[in-house]
Amino acid sequence: MLLNVSYNDPKIKEKIDTAVGKPFTLKERWAKGGVGSSKLIISQTSIEIHNLLVLDNNRNTCNIELRPQGIILRFRSLLETYALVIPYYKLTLYKGKAQEYSVYKDKQFVKVVADTKATFKFFSKISAEKANNQLPGIEDL
Repeated sequence: MLLNVSYNDPKIKEKIDTAVGKPFTLKERWAKGGVGSSKLIISQTSIEIHNLLVLDNNRNTCNIELRPQGIILRFRSLLETYALVIPYYKLTLYKGKAQEYSVYKDKQFVKVVADTKATFKFFSKISAEKANNQLPGIEDL
């Protein structure tokens, strides 16, 4: 779900916490070696997100936060902050060209440039978290 998170709205906060869980505690963040990405440069998006990003002339960037049951991809447009909330069961990651990752949720997607080792490491962390938090499959029963 794509939400405007610019304002402190308890209803929106509750929606996010229900979808992807409450933020990790400080101890869990320390144990995981951090739960946030560095600034990522957006190279391509789905039409709904693109329509928000073209409203200003700033460079299109985002960041990703890990949560217990999913991720939150945040970006800014004009003076507003938007969040694409993606539970792990709806998250699809693709490694495209040599330096590009694609983050998909149903029909919405964001492609980001991965130009540092830290970015590659963070996407590996997302993949590992997704694998650890998947629902059990038929072979696991």
